[in-house]
Amino acid sequence: MIAGCFGLAFALPVVGQVPPQTATIEWKLSTALGPAYPQGKAGEIWGELIRERSGGRLSVKLFPGATLAQRDPAREFAALRDGAIDLAVGSAAVWAAQVKELNVIALPWLVPDREALDALLQGDVAARLSASVQTAGVVPLAWASDGFRELATQRGVHLPPDLDGLKVRVAVSPLLLDSLLALGASPESMSAARALAAQRAGTLDGEEVSIAAYRTSRLYATGLTHLLIWGAHADALLFAINRGVWDRLSDADRDLVRQAARDAAVQASALSRKQSDDVALAELAGQGATVTRLTPSGKERFREASRAAYDRWAAVVGEDLVHAAEEAAAVRR
Repeated sequence: MIAGCFGLAFALPVVGQVPPQTATIEWKLSTALGPAYPQGKAGEIWGELIRERSGGRLSVKLFPGATLAQRDPAREFAALRDGAIDLAVGSAAVWAAQVKELNVIALPWLVPDREALDALLQGDVAARLSASVQTAGVVPLAWASDGFRELATQRGVHLPPDLDGLKVRVAVSPLLLDSLLALGASPESMSAARALAAQRAGTLDGEEVSIAAYRTSRLYATGLTHLLIWGAHADALLFAINRGVWDRLSDADRDLVRQAARDAAVQASALSRKQSDDVALAELAGQGATVTRLTPSGKERFREASRAAYDRWAAVVGEDLVHAAEEAAAVRR
């Protein structure tokens, strides 16, 4: 196994005994991003593993771009819960709009590095988050680390005051919006097409984005040539299945689908790590990007500047869960 990469599977209660499925079944699997990104690749791998291990009896069709949820990632969790989607690999930061506890992963500067994120996604914190997801009506199967959202801008950002008034695109997440507002920026959630048009019109100054997305989308070629590795908001991928679909499966098929999710999570974590390691950053620098990594003291300045947002969202998530996450991530505040 690749160090630091993992998928965490969960034992789930059996709801009645269902005879083994014998007919071919086709499921719809949703991801907000395509296979060029770790999230989309995770969905593709999960579907392939299910098909291969079932001998083709269980078939999965991938629908990237949140096309089953009106192309809106914020609607994906509800569509999965209500049955328009059978399987999904979603962003914890985005799905947190429906499951408030998931916001704990993206609390600003809670998680110091990938190793701490891996630790957070194991043990008690992950189990409690999974219980919250189940309560919200969806069955969780595995977690994967998806790294951090970094800051891409037209001009360099080194200190909190450098963000004053900057128009920054962020994911569909009230927590991320609030964090950037606390730092003095003017954040907004928008589609990729709208963001590109805004950049060309000179009305968008930056974007909070994963390194993988920055590379794949070639944002450095659109004017966002400065990439600040600031580690503000961590994210995780959640592999989940519609409750009704899960309840109709035999025990053997549940084991198959759950193990396939776990194995796909390991590969997704490895891909996310590879696309954001030092080699990847060096390649970006060679393509014209100016890459800057915040020092621990530099992160502390931003952390303190965003303290008000952290405290507000810690209250939303629940102080007990936040404390457990702080301990798991080895953060002392």
